[in-house]
Amino acid sequence: MGWSVGYDSNWNRDIGYGVPAYCDHPGCGEVIDRGLSYVCGGAPYGGEHGCGLFFCSAHRRMAGDARNGVQLCTRCRYGKPSTHAATADHPRWMRHKLDDASWKAWRAENPQLVEAIRDQLRATARELVQ
Repeated sequence: MGWSVGYDSNWNRDIGYGVPAYCDHPGCGEVIDRGLSYVCGGAPYGGEHGCGLFFCSAHRRMAGDARNGVQLCTRCRYGKPSTHAATADHPRWMRHKLDDASWKAWRAENPQLVEAIRDQLRATARELVQ
């Protein structure tokens, strides 16, 4: 089994090292992927100690032995509830889902989600123009 692409039902979004993404730290914008090396807690859904969001190296720190030495976001590292929100999908990932042949069946089964992705891409394009 690979971790290239999967789905996180806690955050309702695609995950895996094949999914380009932005760091989930508010305002960061660093491009990463949603693979295990970036997930808070070091395991899907965050494991035992993390929130399961994805952070660049500037926003993850190694936890101590009490937390199995996993990498955690700044909130989880200090045992605080995560107040971070999941960032929107990276435009490259959204375009991949809309255009790649491997997602054809998904597009046919999810027309509302396809339209929502198109709306997000249009909104992103408008923001870039302004």
